[in-house]
Amino acid sequence: QVQLVESGGGLVQAGGSLRLSCAASGRTSSTYSMAWFRQAPGKEREFVAAINWPGVRSYANSVKGRLTISRDNVKNTVDLQMNSLKPEDAANYYCAAGPRLSMVVADYGYWGQGTQVTVSS
Repeated sequence: QVQLVESGGGLVQAGGSLRLSCAASGRTSSTYSMAWFRQAPGKEREFVAAINWPGVRSYANSVKGRLTISRDNVKNTVDLQMNSLKPEDAANYYCAAGPRLSMVVADYGYWGQGTQVTVSS
């Protein structure tokens, strides 16, 4: 089992920045791909960004150039630096771990509880 705990959410004005962090513990594997998804009220959970063990990254088109995913394989953490935030970025953000780099929810077997990001206009 892998436990994932997110932190760093909060309220920010449009145009501002936030940094989310996810700490993995338990039966962790540094070779897991790690990802961030988000879910706004009434909407499906959607892919945001992912990074695999060697550091290959994948981003949703809507966040390219504004959000950056990074990981520390020694500390078993993955961060999401969010810049130039927009009201449409507001959602509950979830950290996920899985065996391969993917944009698909079903490819990730481990999930955190989520951290809320609110963006005021």
